[in-house]
Amino acid sequence: MQPTRPAAAAQAPQAAAPAVLYMVCGKIGSGKSTLARQLAARPATVRISEDDWLSRLYPGEIREVADYARCAARLRDAMASHIDALLLAGMSVVLDFPANTPATRSWARAIFEQSGVAHQLHYLDVPDAVCKARLRTRNASGTHPFETTDAQFDAITRYFVAPSAHEGFNVIRHVPSEAGAAAT
Repeated sequence: MQPTRPAAAAQAPQAAAPAVLYMVCGKIGSGKSTLARQLAARPATVRISEDDWLSRLYPGEIREVADYARCAARLRDAMASHIDALLLAGMSVVLDFPANTPATRSWARAIFEQSGVAHQLHYLDVPDAVCKARLRTRNASGTHPFETTDAQFDAITRYFVAPSAHEGFNVIRHVPSEAGAAAT
């Protein structure tokens, strides 16, 4: 006589959702980190925050755009293989790094192409006035590791390049609702 298997053991295990690399693009104060936290609430998903890492690795060292560029490049170089390993292990990753230039988007593209995973580029298309108002509120709260003045916003925004169709990303565009929150 053949032993019988329990019914639960006879069922095939449910396949996990495939890993995805989520990227965020938008000016300072557009809501990138808020959206990144929402995306990271999905099962088997981890958020990696550039601001958190930079504030811990380079405390007090980032005062100018050039300081940010130097430190952020070092962080991206250090994190790329770790992000790739997470994706290959089946974890989705939310890059809470600003994918605000073709160069930074190219860096992220190399990661998802290397890993062979799907991607989404979330573009928060928020007017400057809304971003600046949010920055003032954020600065006053003292909850963010970096404060940004209107002048710094203007200087940094000069480098911002919205994603274009020829870059070939799966772009999900978010625009502010009447209440000023990011919406799809």
